[in-house]
Order: sequence, then C-alpha cells, then structure tokens
Amino acid sequence: MTTARTDVLTRARDQVLTRGIGLDREQTREILDMPDDALDELLELAHEVRMRWCGPDVEVEGIISLKTGGCPEDCHFCSQSGLFASPVRSAWLDIPMLVEAAKQTAKTGATEFCIVAAVRGPDERLMSQVKAGITAIRDAVDINIACSLGMLTQAQVDELSEMGVHRYNHNLETARSHFPNVVTTHSWEERWETLSMVRKAGMEVCCGGIVGMGESLDQRAEFASELAALEPDEVPLNFLNPRPGTPFGDLEPLSGPDALRTVAAFRLALPRTILRFAGGREITLGDLGARRGLLGGINAVIVGNYLTTLGRPAESDIDLLGELQMPIKALNETL
Repeated sequence: MTTARTDVLTRARDQVLTRGIGLDREQTREILDMPDDALDELLELAHEVRMRWCGPDVEVEGIISLKTGGCPEDCHFCSQSGLFASPVRSAWLDIPMLVEAAKQTAKTGATEFCIVAAVRGPDERLMSQVKAGITAIRDAVDINIACSLGMLTQAQVDELSEMGVHRYNHNLETARSHFPNVVTTHSWEERWETLSMVRKAGMEVCCGGIVGMGESLDQRAEFASELAALEPDEVPLNFLNPRPGTPFGDLEPLSGPDALRTVAAFRLALPRTILRFAGGREITLGDLGARRGLLGGINAVIVGNYLTTLGRPAESDIDLLGELQMPIKALNETL
C-alpha cells in the first residue's frame, strides 16, 4: 500500500477508533477514493470502530407496507409512485394481516417492526389505521414499533409520540445537492423539517437513503456529512435496485467493492450510529458481500422482504449472525 493510502487510514484510525470523532466530508471522500486492494484493511478498521463504539450486538428489524403503491410523489427510484408505469399497484393491509406480519417478524428474533406507507404524508384515515394497528400488535406480540409515513405535521408527530412509536423513519435519500435530480415534487428541506420535529418530540430518528442513484463520490461524502450533522439514531443504507418503469430503471447497480467502500465510509463518518443493511444488498453484494459488510461496520439488518423487492430469507441472515457470533439485541437499550 502506498504511503498516501497508509496515511489516510492511519489518520482515520487515530481520529475515529481512538477518539471516537467521525470523519468530515473531505475525509470521507478520501475513504471513498480508496482502491480495491485497500478494501480489506478499510473494512477491518470499520469493524474495529463498530465494535469499539457500538459493541457486538446487532439489531434485527422487519418491515411491512400498510399502504403500498399509488403514491403521488415522483421519487425516481420508487416503483410505488403513481406517476410511473411500474407494475406496483395501490393496496392496503387490514389489521389482522398487520398483526400476523408482526408475529412472524418477532419469530425471526427481530426486535423491531416498522409500519410503512407509500404516501406524501398521512391523512386522517391512515393515522387511524396506524393507531388501530399499533394497539392490536401490542396486544399480540412484544416488539418495538416504528413508523415510516412520509412528511408530518407537528400535530401528527405529537399523535405518533402519544401512540408510543419509539422510532420514526424518514430518509433524506441522498445529498442535498443531488436531491433535485431524484425528487421534484417536494424538497430535501421538507424532509429535514419532519426529522427535526420527530427528534424534538423525543422519538428516535431513523434516517438514511440510497446510494447508486447517479450521485458523484463528492455527493456521497456530502450525504454522509449531512447525516452526521442530523445525528440520527439509525441510518438504513440502501443500494439502488433499479425498478422497471421508474426513471432510474436503467441505472447500473453499484459494484460490490463500491458498496462495501460506502459501508466502511459511512461507519467512519458515523462511528456511534446504528448502521443498517437495507434494500439492494442482495444484488450488489450477494451472500459473501453481506458477510463482509457485517464484518465491515454494519450493526443492524432488515430481514425478509422489503417493500416492493425480495430480500434474503430471514433465516439466512439469522443463521449468518449466529455463525459470526453476533448477538441480536435492541441496540437502543444500550447505546
């Protein structure tokens, strides 16, 4: 390894591993520039950082879509938009189906169940269904409940907090400078406003995004630094899985090395954050890459299927965590 590359890793080790200070935007960009032959050493450092500042536990989550498809927004990656000619059609789950999904999620060992809806923001009908669903789930199974319902008003934030939702997911999706190339029907700032209200209400903030949507490496580093400024409790890291019929349907998926470099870079920028493997890892990384990611900074996974795409069987991820001797635990209890 050249002296310059060694210097980058040495500085990162001192700053992040020893002192617990995340990399800034420029430093993260240097990590994203690391060559493939430095990847093993980079992942090893990211794993050490995760173990030092987060511990060995892994948080496992299942997600379910209460309302699928028919969304009025034009997020260019999403097959749930009603504006694109994608095969996904609008559908609602009833409460018994929601409860059964929560039960099945809990059986995998997951400690988190997230109720998701494809909407700009919840209306009165959706809020009512969410409340009824949370009540029914709590009567049937012991599991943490999170929600992802789009942009919120202050009244809706307060209502969800009163329901006992402990974590709210609302992704910034990408760097602020790249956002207009990804979404045009609402702004990055509107998303930030919802996240600010969620934090002030005392709920945990879950905020991440998707890499591989045509952003530059500079913008990927920008995104990591913007997330660090937000200080979310959890960052779900998705990799674009191009969906037919969407504007991003023809983009090439990230290569495995690029995806793993991104995992390590985000861990070094966010040393104390729950960093969750989310959608797209199956096509970018496969089984071997998933193992390397879990040994390269990841400390949470979504198990089973995603909202509109298939994931690995939940049992495969649970077995892999056991093989790697990574205990499953609700990390919010220890961080």
